[in-house]
Amino acid sequence: MIDTHAHLDALDDDPSEVVARAAEAGVGRILTVGTTPAGCRRALELADAHDGVFAILGIHPHEAGSTTDADVAEVRELLGHPKAVAVGETGLDWFRDYAPRDAQLDLFARMLAIAAEVEKPVVIHTRAADSDTRTALESFDGRVVLHCFSSPSLLEPARERGWYVSFAGNATFPKAVDLRLAATQTPADRILAETDCPYLAPQPMRGRPNEPAYVMHTLAVLAQSRGEEPQELERLIERNASECFGLPA
Repeated sequence: MIDTHAHLDALDDDPSEVVARAAEAGVGRILTVGTTPAGCRRALELADAHDGVFAILGIHPHEAGSTTDADVAEVRELLGHPKAVAVGETGLDWFRDYAPRDAQLDLFARMLAIAAEVEKPVVIHTRAADSDTRTALESFDGRVVLHCFSSPSLLEPARERGWYVSFAGNATFPKAVDLRLAATQTPADRILAETDCPYLAPQPMRGRPNEPAYVMHTLAVLAQSRGEEPQELERLIERNASECFGLPA
């Protein structure tokens, strides 16, 4: 199994121990995310240190207000690393509004341009900004991953344009009926799973810091919702992730 979105640098535990526990649970590959230039450097350090860890590199919309041209240039350079597999997470967050909206829109456009230039998928963070996110993506023709999917209004454009839809632990919460319904409507060749750890621990682990091993709980709920065997869905997600992120077989 693969955890397609983790923040290993944000966990309190030693990343080596976290990776080992994931392997024991059947999670052999982890995509760890950098959301600042320093975080991107750390993500690559972790990827270099562990065979099954790869890096997603970008600048989070929360950082847009303080991001400099030099920051963007550094992330662009780091994306040349052989274990850098995607750009992100990037996007828009009108819920927290930690950065001015015009700065978020500008940064998002720059990250999309970089993704097109380096021909890597882009991993999208969108919160309370679905319409503007959709508009920003209209001219982007590359691979798109809707990370920590919580925007049912984006499911139809995702289906139309072949975007990948990644479900996190919040899809297991008792009241998240709309997310489980969305999982049943996501094409088999576009569904992914993630933890977004240390956030959003799945229901059996609520109250604990999330970690990659727990993606197996999300897998079980997604499979049950879709009427599939977990092993079958696991194979689909592994294949989808390999194709999306260009991972070695």
